[in-house]
Amino acid sequence: MASSIGNEKSVNPVLRISQLDALELNKALEQLVWSQFTSCFHGFKPGVLAHFEPEVKAFLCLILWKFTIYSKNATVGQAILNIQYKNNLSQTEKYQPLSKHQKLWYLIFTVGGRWLEERCYDLFSNCQQQSFCKIKSYISFGSGLLKLCGLVNFLVFLRNGTFATLTERILGIRSVFCKPQSVRQVGFEYMNRELLWHGFAEFLIYLLPLINVQKLKLKISSWCMPVAGLSNSENTLAAHCRECSLCGEWPTMPHTIGCPHVFCYYCIKSNFLFDMYFTCPKCGSEVHSLQPLKYKIEMTELH
Repeated sequence: MASSIGNEKSVNPVLRISQLDALELNKALEQLVWSQFTSCFHGFKPGVLAHFEPEVKAFLCLILWKFTIYSKNATVGQAILNIQYKNNLSQTEKYQPLSKHQKLWYLIFTVGGRWLEERCYDLFSNCQQQSFCKIKSYISFGSGLLKLCGLVNFLVFLRNGTFATLTERILGIRSVFCKPQSVRQVGFEYMNRELLWHGFAEFLIYLLPLINVQKLKLKISSWCMPVAGLSNSENTLAAHCRECSLCGEWPTMPHTIGCPHVFCYYCIKSNFLFDMYFTCPKCGSEVHSLQPLKYKIEMTELH
């Protein structure tokens, strides 16, 4: 009774993008399972899985195959997208599940072929005999030929929309929807926010190098901390010459720029070379002339 009901299911063709999404989901699942498995061996000696990695991956893929293709005629990615495999070799257009031979050959082509590709180099790397070298060259040639056929199959898939992989075309299995698809509704709110912030970030990246941040910071600091009642007498200059107005330390080779404040020579010179419109951070005076201080500053003035 169950088989008769399954045979009465109608076949709904699958979009190309859905088939490609299912393949990407399958790859992501395999990587997730492998990362979870390797995390169990973090406490062991490094490289403990290196010698058996192809076999371990094949065993994990065998388990996934048992609970996906063998049991449900669909991979995990296909099950998420409401897709399953149909036996395309059957004469009827109704849904027909995969035969046991198709499932077994699917396992051999996907898991066995991947294991052979990863292990063949190690199998024949230490063998120097001419016969083994020929076998290795034949395997490499066959692997390259299969990849070329896979590329041709993918181009045909983009045109016809069926058989996304070479394994599906060889075995005669096709992706179909489990249930009739409703109208696909796509929300663009998230995409609009991403595009807006991306454009705003590009605008800032273009604008920020054009802004003299240092000069703007000094200008704001001069507004926030104005200095009043300054005179140009030597007494006022001596009162301010005990520290550099830029680094705050005892001035080395003290110089002035025409205002009552004193700077280290290297501090004021480097800032003036960086910005020809440099202003004093204390009073906002521009650099009229860079002159050395005409009298000595004794360390005893600090006490």
